[in-house]
Amino acid sequence: MEYRVLVTPAFFGRKDSAPVDLLSEAGCEVVPSPYRRTATEDEMCELVADVDAAIVSLDPVTEKVLASSPRLKIVARCGVGYDNIDVAAAARMGVFVTNVPGANSRAVAEMALGLMFDVARRISMMDRRMRAGIWKGHVGFELGGKTLGVVGTGAIGKLVAELGAGLGMRALCYSRTHNGAWAGAVGATYVSLDELLTASDIVSLHTALTDNTRNLLSGRELALMKPSAILINTSRGAIVDEEALFAALKEGRLSGAGLDVFAEEPIGRSRLLELENVVLTPHISGLTAESAHAMAMGAARNVVAVLRGQMPENAVNAPQVR
Repeated sequence: MEYRVLVTPAFFGRKDSAPVDLLSEAGCEVVPSPYRRTATEDEMCELVADVDAAIVSLDPVTEKVLASSPRLKIVARCGVGYDNIDVAAAARMGVFVTNVPGANSRAVAEMALGLMFDVARRISMMDRRMRAGIWKGHVGFELGGKTLGVVGTGAIGKLVAELGAGLGMRALCYSRTHNGAWAGAVGATYVSLDELLTASDIVSLHTALTDNTRNLLSGRELALMKPSAILINTSRGAIVDEEALFAALKEGRLSGAGLDVFAEEPIGRSRLLELENVVLTPHISGLTAESAHAMAMGAARNVVAVLRGQMPENAVNAPQVR
């Protein structure tokens, strides 16, 4: 029997055919999305109508989308976060939802460090000045010796703290769960969120978007940060109240920010685009040649397992039997 597998990530199998080969060898026909962008809900309804599996990036997989595909058995997120997928609805409809935790941890962690360097030294800003014929520098600050606040100590947050320690930074951590052994080994300390925000020179966000973390940093929390501090967000845009962040940056109550994620993506007409003390990237922190291969292979393995009637490596729900 041949299965049809929708694939929406543009990077899937583009430079390495191994994930496509894995699906083909399992009797799957790969159906690539015709869009070179995140699909809309209506577009996804059409794309999933006659497929057995869907490998997705940030495309919306709502209850409406799931209901449009009577054959669908699995939605495999080609990444870690799955807030774009209605996991509960999928479970009710007997559809597995999977992800590939850890596949892009180093990519995101290194990007977070890169944004820290860029914002602290205003590298992008000075590049723009140079291209405009302006020979004007900026006196930034060194990361060594500073306090790094890490919000969320999953695989990515831990690696960011470890990389920071290698630069001579002291890590303060806030997380729903504490890993005391790890913290002791790397010299990190768990504190409350308010304590972390008050004491940190750089705050880096690495927590999932949930009802509890939406607008986790709003006006009150941002006001706790030092005026000299910078904020890095490579997790999800809605964790930060962007209007409050804009005001803090515009009024000099926060020195700068490095943002890879936004409440609305693509970013659209955000006022953050007006500010020179913000470095903006298009939700690319988790994508490198290495992570693309790891995510694609992990998603393909999850799909093959489910289509063969086996448990996938990384299920995030427990589907009801249809």
